[in-house]
Amino acid sequence: MKYVLLGSLGNINKPLAEKLIAAGNNVTVVSSNADRATQITTLGAKAAIGSVTNVAFLTKTFKGADAVFTLIPPIHEVDNWKEYIHSVGKGFAEAIKASGVKKVVNLSSIGAHMPTGCGPVSGIHFAELELDKLDGVDVKHLRPGYFYTNLFNSIGMIKHGGILGNNFGGDNTIIMVHPSDIAEVAAEELLKLDFTGKSIRYIAGDERTSKEVAAVIGTAIGNPELPYVEFTDEDNIKGAMQAGLPEELAKNYVEMGTAIRSGEMFADYRKHPVTLSKTKLEDFAKEFAAAYAKA
Repeated sequence: MKYVLLGSLGNINKPLAEKLIAAGNNVTVVSSNADRATQITTLGAKAAIGSVTNVAFLTKTFKGADAVFTLIPPIHEVDNWKEYIHSVGKGFAEAIKASGVKKVVNLSSIGAHMPTGCGPVSGIHFAELELDKLDGVDVKHLRPGYFYTNLFNSIGMIKHGGILGNNFGGDNTIIMVHPSDIAEVAAEELLKLDFTGKSIRYIAGDERTSKEVAAVIGTAIGNPELPYVEFTDEDNIKGAMQAGLPEELAKNYVEMGTAIRSGEMFADYRKHPVTLSKTKLEDFAKEFAAAYAKA
C-alpha cells in the first residue's frame, strides 16, 4: 500500500510512519523543512519537501496513494488563525479531489463540532466540512483530546511561578491523550482502510480534573502540593503574550479555554462511547518530570 503522511516527523507522524513502514508499506512523508529529508529517508520513507498550502505540490504528492493522512501543522504568524486553518483544509480537499485519492484519515480535534467559540478548533471544524464535501472519498476524522505534551508549555510557569493554571476551573474535567496513542489509532485506521463514508472517531487516554493534573504533575516533580490556579480570561491573554505568544494565538487559546470551562468542548465526545487508550496521566508525568529536570 502507498501512504502519504502530512506533518513531517512530529510526535504523531514519526511513530505512525514507523508502524506503516514496519508493516511493509510504501510511505511518503511531507515536510516543509528540507533539513528533515535525511531523517525521513533514514526511517525508510520517501521525503516530499513542500508547503501544505501549495495545492499543486500536494496534488502531485498525493497521486497514486491508496490513502493520505492529513493534519494542519501549527503556525504562529497569522492574522486570522481560524481562517488560516479553514483555508488549509480547503486546499487539502482540492488536492485530494484532483489527485484521485479515495481514502483519507484526518487528524481533527475534540471540540471540532463547534463552528464558533473554541479557538483554533473552530477552524478545524470548517476544515472537516471541506473534506466532508468530497464525493466518492471515504474520510475518517480522528478527534483526539488535549495532548498531554501540551503540558510541557507550563514548565516555565511551574518553575518560576510555583503554580499550574489556566482560564478554566480546577474542577473542570480535561479529556487527555498521548500523541503515541493517537499514532496507534491512525495506524490502525490506515492499515485496515475499512471505513466508508464520512465518520468520526474520538481518542482519549484519561479524564482528570485540572486539580488532579496539578497533583499528579506536582508529585512527579517532587512538589505534591503544586496548586492549580484559575486565571481570568484577561490575565491569561496578558500572560500568554508576555511569554511571547502573538495576540491572535493568545486570544484563540483563551477562547478554547472558555469552551473547556463551559464543558461545551467535550459535549459531543460525551455522546460517543470511547475505550480509553493505554497511556494515563501518571505515565506521562514521568516524561514531564524528565523534561522539567532538564529545563
